Amino acid sequence: MGIRELPLKTLTGEDTTLDRSLAGKALLVVNVASKCGLTPQYSGLERLQERYGDKGFSVVGFPCNQFAGQEPGTAEEIQTFCSTTYGVSFPLFEKLEVNGEGRHPLYTALTETPDSDGEAGDVQWNFEKFLVGPSGEVLGRFRPRIEPEDEAVVTAIEGALPS
Repeated sequence: MGIRELPLKTLTGEDTTLDRSLAGKALLVVNVASKCGLTPQYSGLERLQERYGDKGFSVVGFPCNQFAGQEPGTAEEIQTFCSTTYGVSFPLFEKLEVNGEGRHPLYTALTETPDSDGEAGDVQWNFEKFLVGPSGEVLGRFRPRIEPEDEAVVTAIEGALPS
């Protein structure tokens, strides 16, 4: 089973997969948090969504509370925070674990991908980004401190857009 077919839940608790809700799109999969020093990256993520959303692309947010408890909210609190503070329009999914024994199968697959320095393995912190192509291949990994609109991220997104 490819990563696009793995069972997921939306932030509102509905069963889905990446293919069911975002078939044929290039995806930037990001573990997000509302109370992190990197939380302002939501703005850049939303700008990417606005810039490329109608070109076969979507940001996909996965709240995660594994890093210093920086995503303690309920699904409703997360949704409210994201929409009112950052105007988030991209899909958010159910809170999950990205590291450790409880790591979601999506992140088991994603973390096998090395970053630009050749390092694979655990997610370092909130806002680590994985670019997934329309066919489900993982095309890139960008560590948390790399801004969403960094030239390397934008170039990779543009190269992944469906033709």
